[in-house]
Parts: sequence; C-alpha cells; structure tokens
Amino acid sequence: MTVLVLAASDKGGTGRSVTSANLAYHRALAGDDVAYVDFDFGSPTAAAVFDVPDVLRGARDGGLHSYLEGRAAEPVRIDIWRRTEHPVLRRRPNGSGRLVLLPGDAGGGEFATDEDALRRCVDLLLRLHTEFDVIIVDLSAGRSYAMDMVLEATAQRELRELPARWAVFHRWTRQHVIAAAGLVFAERGILEGGAERGHDKDALQGAIRFVRAAVPDPDSALWSHVPPAQSAWMQMYDEKLRRLAADLGIGDSVVLGTVPLEPILLLREQLITEEEVVSTQIATADTLEVLEEIARRLTDDTYWGQP
Repeated sequence: MTVLVLAASDKGGTGRSVTSANLAYHRALAGDDVAYVDFDFGSPTAAAVFDVPDVLRGARDGGLHSYLEGRAAEPVRIDIWRRTEHPVLRRRPNGSGRLVLLPGDAGGGEFATDEDALRRCVDLLLRLHTEFDVIIVDLSAGRSYAMDMVLEATAQRELRELPARWAVFHRWTRQHVIAAAGLVFAERGILEGGAERGHDKDALQGAIRFVRAAVPDPDSALWSHVPPAQSAWMQMYDEKLRRLAADLGIGDSVVLGTVPLEPILLLREQLITEEEVVSTQIATADTLEVLEEIARRLTDDTYWGQP
C-alpha cells in the first residue's frame, strides 16, 4: 500500500525539510521505494540535504514548476543514490529501495493553482502511486498555494483510495507551537481549507500528526554542563510548552515523534547516517534512533488512530 505523506509547517526553520529528507532516507534503507517531491515552491532546496550538487537550488530545466505550469511533459527525476556526493549514500546498501527526488525549478516561486495545474498534480500523484511505496511531499511553509493545491488534489475522486497523512512540523517554542496549531485549526487552515474542497473534516483531522523538532532534553549529554538553575528553568518551561500544546489541540496524543536538538541538523542540515554516529561521532545515536522510529511510524496505522 502506497502512503502519501504531506509535510507541512506554518513557519520556516522548523526542520520540516531536513527531517522529511531523513525520514525518506530511512524508509529507503528499510527497502521501500521512496519519492521525495519538493513542493516548497518558493525555496526548492531539498537537494542540499541529499547532497546533490547540480540541483541545490532546484532544476535548471523541467522541474516541478515547469511541469505543473505545462512547460514540461514530465518533471525531472533525480536518482539520489547515483547523483549524491554524500560518501555514505553513494555506497547504496544491499536491499535498499529507490530514493528519487523530484525537484522544483531554480528561480521558481509560488503560483496560483488553475484547473490545468491541478490536473497535472493529480496525474503526477497517481503515477507516483503506481511506482513508489512512500511519497513525501515537502510543502511550502504556511497557508501556501502548495498547501491549497494538495488539499484540492487529494479531494479528487481519483485519489480517494491513496491514504494521505499530514505531518505538521514545528520547533519546540511558544511561537512555533501556536503557529502549528493555527496552521491546522485556524481560519484558512488545513481543516477549514480541506472541508471547503470536499474533505470530510473529521477524517482529515484524524490524518494529521505533529512532529516536534529541535527539542532540548535537559537530561542529555548535550546539556549536562548547564548550571542547575538553567536546567531547572528548561524543565519548567518544557512543562509549560506541553500544557500549551495540549490546550491548543496538538498535545502528546497527536504527536508522531520528537526530534532532539541536534547541532548537525541545525547547522549542516544533512542526512544522519551511522557514519556520523559511529565513525565521525558528530551526531548522537539517540537522534538516529528517533529518525528511524518516526520513519517507521509513517506507515504504522496504530500511530494514526487506526486499528
């Protein structure tokens, strides 16, 4: 069964793209064929996370902008295992599935969706559905044209059999918690926008989970040397954030996973492999394990309110 994962956030800098890319990588390692679709139209830079040098800012010709606007018959596809400069990824492990990037166009930007673009979007998702086990669509931040397009597309009759799951990313701060809740529940948010386009509102809400990124753990080695007063404040404020998230409807019961504050993700924005944990030791084993677990949960029905 193919699963469509729509990666959304209300703000930039949430870790949406870098976490989604890591999840795609781990699903491919597990043997799934994975398509990563860069619908971040204003900033199509997912290739930077995968270390694909010639499309760091999008494809020069034939990217998703060109396809959706009817200037290309098919969007460019990048075989990440073959095109990456990441030394670990170039040694594709035995048993791994395909890992394919569909980049946006270099210099592209947000654009309003017309009927032709909508039809091309639906056709693209249908074709990917026949080829891949997991499709991750990285959406522009906020209430964007990209979000409107996929809400409209997934409401079409042809896509009703394709399970669509929303992963809403936010950092563990007061502003980000409020913004993430607003993206889902506020006016013109996912639920209201989906209902206007024909989605069942309750079913759509059941298909939304939250991913907390850059969450500091006061008990981790990274924070073991902070003064006692600072550690106590961090724990107190963490509890306040949990209460705020619960009050806004995005509490622990609808969280798909929590990614710890990890310098390599914040500064380098790259894939975390065993090489970074075991050999160079520039990333922690805890973060790698968390990413592997969230990747598994993407298709585990028990984490999406289903038996």
